[in-house]
Amino acid sequence: MEMQSNLTHLNVIETLEKNYMPYSMSVIISRALPEIDGLKPSHRKLLFTMFKMGLLKGTRTKSANIVGQTMKLNPHGDGAIYETMVRLTRGNEALLHPLIDSKGNFGKNYSKEMAYAAPRYTEAKLESICEEFFKDINKNTVDFAPNYDNTMQEPKLLPTTFPNILVNPNMGIAVGMASSICSFNLKEVCQATIEFLKNSEVDVTQYLKAPDFSSGGQLILNKAELSSIYKTGKGSFYLRGKYRYDKKINCIEIYEVPYTTTTEAIIEKIIELVKAGKIKDISDIRDETDKDGLKITIDLKRNVDPEQLMNRLYKLTTLQDAFSCNFNILINGYPRVLGVKEIIKEWTSFRIDCIKRQLAYDINQKNQRLHLLKGLEKILLDIDKAVQIVKETKNDKEVVPNLMKGFEIDEVQAEFIADIKLRNFNQEYILNKTKDIKALEKEIKGLEATLKSEDKINNVIIKELEEVAEKYGNPRKTEVIEEQQIEVITEELLIEDYNVKLFLTNENYLKKISIASLRSSSNGHKLKDNDFICQEIEGTNKSDILLFSNKHVVYKIKCYELEDKKTSSLGDYLNNLLSLADDEKIIYMTATDNYSGHMLFIYRNGKCAKITMESYQTKTNRKQLANAYSDEAELVHIEHIKEDKELVAISSINKVLIFKTSQVSVKTTRSSIGVQVLKAKKGSALASIKELEEVFFADFDYYRGNIPAIGTFLKKDDYLEKPLENLSFI
Repeated sequence: MEMQSNLTHLNVIETLEKNYMPYSMSVIISRALPEIDGLKPSHRKLLFTMFKMGLLKGTRTKSANIVGQTMKLNPHGDGAIYETMVRLTRGNEALLHPLIDSKGNFGKNYSKEMAYAAPRYTEAKLESICEEFFKDINKNTVDFAPNYDNTMQEPKLLPTTFPNILVNPNMGIAVGMASSICSFNLKEVCQATIEFLKNSEVDVTQYLKAPDFSSGGQLILNKAELSSIYKTGKGSFYLRGKYRYDKKINCIEIYEVPYTTTTEAIIEKIIELVKAGKIKDISDIRDETDKDGLKITIDLKRNVDPEQLMNRLYKLTTLQDAFSCNFNILINGYPRVLGVKEIIKEWTSFRIDCIKRQLAYDINQKNQRLHLLKGLEKILLDIDKAVQIVKETKNDKEVVPNLMKGFEIDEVQAEFIADIKLRNFNQEYILNKTKDIKALEKEIKGLEATLKSEDKINNVIIKELEEVAEKYGNPRKTEVIEEQQIEVITEELLIEDYNVKLFLTNENYLKKISIASLRSSSNGHKLKDNDFICQEIEGTNKSDILLFSNKHVVYKIKCYELEDKKTSSLGDYLNNLLSLADDEKIIYMTATDNYSGHMLFIYRNGKCAKITMESYQTKTNRKQLANAYSDEAELVHIEHIKEDKELVAISSINKVLIFKTSQVSVKTTRSSIGVQVLKAKKGSALASIKELEEVFFADFDYYRGNIPAIGTFLKKDDYLEKPLENLSFI
C-alpha cells in the first residue's frame, strides 16, 4: 500500500510538471502580464491588426470587421477579442490616453450595468497617439515572429516612443502571480524619463507627482507610502470621489468616483446603509449619469451637514477606495516586480535598442542606395560604351556580366544599370541621379556618428519625448490632496448624531428614546409593576452616559451603543447590561459630550466633594471606574453641574443653609471626601439637598451664608416644599 501511495505521489508531481507548469508559463508569458511596451499580447495583436488594416490614417470600420481580422493573430473567441477592444476605446473611459477612436456605445469603465453594444453596431479606428506605437516599425526596430498558424508575421513588441507602460493602467491575474500598474500623467512621465536620460541618478519622484487616472477623483497623498511604491513597485494608496453640494435643492452630486469602483457598487452600499438604519440623513439616491457624464444624486433631509455625511460615506462605501500596486512586468520573457525608476530604466534600454536598430537599418538602406549610385556614376564617364556593351551582347543573361567586366562594377550595380530604361540612358538623367551621392555620404556619416554616440541616441529619445508630451499631454485629471488635509474619519464621525432623552427607572431600567420618537408617540411609558421613572435627562446619540452605583462605581456607556427604544418598551435592564452585583443599584446618571462641569457629592456628615468631570474621562475606552466617589460617609445628594449655582442644605433638625457651589474648592481625586459645608449641631446631620425652585422662603437672604456654617432654623411661615397654591400651571 505504501509503495502504491508513493507511486501515486510521483504521478501527481509528474503530471503537474508536464501539464500544469507549461500552462502556468503560458498564462504568465503569453496572456496576463504586460511587457515593456505597456501591452499584453491581446492588446498588441489587436492594435497591429488595426494598423495593418490602415486604420491609423483611414476612416472607421465596423468593430466586427476588426475582431474578425484580429482572429488571424489571436485564436480566441470573438467575444474575448471585442472585450479587449472595448477597454482600449475612448468611449469606455478606462484609459488615461485611449488607443482606439470609437463611435457607438462602448459602455463605461465606471459602470458594470452599462453594457457595450454588439460589434456589428459599433465602429472604430486607431487614435492618433498610436502613431507613436508604430513609428519606424518597418525599419527592423523590433523582432517579428510567426503567428499561431505560421501564415503571417507579428511584432513581439511595439516600438513605443514614450513609456506607455506607466501612462495607461494595466491589471492582470496570472497563475501564482498578478500585476496591477496604475497610470501616471503623460507629461510627468515624459519629463521624468527625460531627466533620467540626462542623469541616471535623478530622483524621479520630483517630476512624477503621483498616479493619475481617467476617472479623475482625488488621490490622498501619503508621501512615505508613495515613495515606497515608487521604489519597490508594491504598496497601496487611497482614491476618493468628488462631489458638489447644491444648497438650493439640498442635494449632493457625486461626479467623479475612484477608478477601482463602480456607480452601482456605491449606490447599492448606500441603500444598504440606509435600510440598516446606519445612515438617516438621506431621503433619496439616484443614478443620473447621462451623455454629459457620471452623476450620482443624493437628496438630503433638512439640517444635514453635507461634509459630515460625505465623510461617513467615504468611510463606509467605496467612495474612498484603495488601489493596490504590484508593478509586475515581463522583461525579456521573465516576470519582474520593478519600481518606477527601474521601469523607466528598462524602457530607455528598450527604446535605445529600437533607435539603434532603426539607425542601422537606415544606414544599410542608404549604403545600398549609395552603392547603386556609385555604379551609375562609373557609366557617366562613357555612356556610349554602356550602350555598346548592351547592344553587342547576344544573350540577355550575358548583359549583366558584360557590364560588370566593362566598368569594373559588381552584380548589384550592373543589375541596376541594366534595368534603366533606354530613354533614361542620357547624361542629364544620370547626372541628376548621381548628384545625391555626396548628400547620401553625409547622411550616412551623420547616422553612423549617432549610432556610435550614447549621448546622441539619448538626445533623439529626449526630442521624441518632448514632442509626445507637447502633442498629447493633458492636465492632470486626478487631484492630489495632502493626507494632512483629510479629516481623520474616526468611529465617532460615523455615528449619526441626534437629540435623545434618557429615562432611568427605580428598578434599574434605562431607555434611550429619540426626541423625534417622543414627539410622535401618544402612549405613556411602559414600566414594570410598582416601578417608576426616577430620573430623565437630555443628551445626544454621541454623548457618554455615566451611571453611578451605590457601590461607589461609575459605569460608562456610549449613547450610540444603546438601541433606540419606544415608550412602549421597558428599556435595557442595567443589571444585565452592566453585570451589576445582586445588591448593586444605579442611583444617578448624567450625559456629557465634552466632560465639562463638575460632579457634586454631598454626604450625611455635611461635607461636599466637587470633582472635575475630566476626572471621569479616560484615554482608553474603559467601561467602569472604581472609587467614583468617597465611601467614607453616607451619600445624600449627587449631581452633575455645568455651571456653579446655589443649593439649599437642610439638616435633620431643620436648620437651613443656602450656599454657593463656587465656594466649594474643586478636587481632582474622585474619592475625595471634599470640604465641610453644613456643620453639625447637637448630633444633627445633613438630611437633604434641594434646588432653590423646590423651596418657598419669604427671604432667601435670611438663610444664605458662607461655608462652613451651622445654618439657620427654618421660619414658621417658610416651606421646604412649595405649597400647591404657590405653583403656577401652564
